[in-house]
Amino acid sequence: MRAVVQRVKEASVSVDGEIVGKIGKGLLVFIGVQEGDSLEDVQWMGRKIPGLRIFEDGHGRMNESVIDVDGGILAISQFTLFADVRKGTRPSFNHAAKPELAEKLYEALISDLEGALCKPVRHGVFGADMTIPAVNDGPVTIILDSRLG
Repeated sequence: MRAVVQRVKEASVSVDGEIVGKIGKGLLVFIGVQEGDSLEDVQWMGRKIPGLRIFEDGHGRMNESVIDVDGGILAISQFTLFADVRKGTRPSFNHAAKPELAEKLYEALISDLEGALCKPVRHGVFGADMTIPAVNDGPVTIILDSRLG
């Protein structure tokens, strides 16, 4: 499982022109599920993402988590995180999980994140064409991969 985590001042996601998820200060998280991923990968991400100390403390140091700052999380499914462009210029997505597995693990991760935050995690619609405007903060962008640790 792979995630691109961006610290944001605000972010939202729309489907067919309608906003389906919106946060203020927090994390915009793009999530890709790889073939062979399991609940162990979900649990790893579910612990790692909310614990990332990438928000500034009172001394201007990145030392606080999204939980510490009472921020939100906006989770977006994105199979393109497993694009393979080693051969040619057209991406191959052979390493991305099949939609049935990917949706199950994506939803499980949202549930784990909600448990960690103790509040709802906003999210997109799995498999939909989405528009995601965001105001990056920093910018701070972290790439996580459950298989690389």
